[in-house]
Amino acid sequence: MNRVASICLLIASACVPALGQTPSKEDDAAVRDLVRRYVDAREARDAKAVEALLTADADQLVSDGTWRRGRDSLVQGMLESSRKNPAKRTIEVESVRLLAPDAALADGRYLQVGAALADVRAMWTTIVARRTPEGWKIAAIRNMLPAPAAPAGK
Repeated sequence: MNRVASICLLIASACVPALGQTPSKEDDAAVRDLVRRYVDAREARDAKAVEALLTADADQLVSDGTWRRGRDSLVQGMLESSRKNPAKRTIEVESVRLLAPDAALADGRYLQVGAALADVRAMWTTIVARRTPEGWKIAAIRNMLPAPAAPAGK
């Protein structure tokens, strides 16, 4: 009995991708393209384009600790942020990995450059993408502003 259970478990585990599995070239390219389209839509301040890229239940944690929950809240918050902080936004995706066959994590450097060179915010972003019948969509965004390193010995 143990032998049969072990064989069944081995077969079942072979059919399920491991946590952090490298995505196929197609999925990697599709998730990177999703992030690029998101940045383009933000830069254009195109509410409809941003909305089309988000799942209905998407959420976002912005760098100041504010939560946005639901697609409408994200779109409204993003447009308001772009209005208040008119900066050039870029995201350079450094890695994409699968968490499950239909869930991916994209980590990248998020840069906002304002009119003056001193107006630069260098952050990290993590985007959770979900595969839907319409293609990959953004399910969650986490923006992080790194804190300065603590002095040695503290």
